[in-house]
Amino acid sequence: MAESNYTIMRNRMRGEFVKYDQEKMIRKFSLEHDENFIYIEFISRKYRIHRQNGIVEWSDDGFQTAAEADYNESMTIYDVLCNSKDDCHLAGKFCPSSMLKGTVHSFGSGGSMFNKAAEEFDGKRKELEYACDILGKRIDMNGDVAAELYPFPFLPMILQFWESDDEFPANIKFMFDENILDYMHFETTFFMRGHLLKRIREIMDQYDRQQQ
Repeated sequence: MAESNYTIMRNRMRGEFVKYDQEKMIRKFSLEHDENFIYIEFISRKYRIHRQNGIVEWSDDGFQTAAEADYNESMTIYDVLCNSKDDCHLAGKFCPSSMLKGTVHSFGSGGSMFNKAAEEFDGKRKELEYACDILGKRIDMNGDVAAELYPFPFLPMILQFWESDDEFPANIKFMFDENILDYMHFETTFFMRGHLLKRIREIMDQYDRQQQ
């Protein structure tokens, strides 16, 4: 079976990763590390990057077992570790992705990409609240569910969700720290959100199983 373009691109980045100064990225983000791996938390899950071959893996059992990260996971982690600015820091102010500094505002926030997720979450407010409590904390903000989530421990974002009503369909929006593009490329915010929604779905399914 032929590899997909996504797999090819992810695997190509393994070789690029090992060319970067690993000690620099360890210092920048105060990362746990040993001779073989650099460890990082991504969306409340532990990951490790092999220091010799660049393979990214995750584990839920302290790496007694491990699974290779997919495209969205790997590319987000690679971008933050390899391409974040030396002086990256939070602005402490959130804004929608369409208003981030250095972006073309007419590009929009990719809302249509997330319509499917909004439809899936509609009518499942308790499940979504449960997922948000695990991945971050709920906050007092517009929306039927609003939460500050942490893709990385050092990089927060905000999710807002509105259930459908007689006039409007369900809607989901994201807000980022104004300086997020100091940490990753704009395109990478879509990879990150894609995996965040995948993790939310997994945790919502877990909640459903617990209620049975």
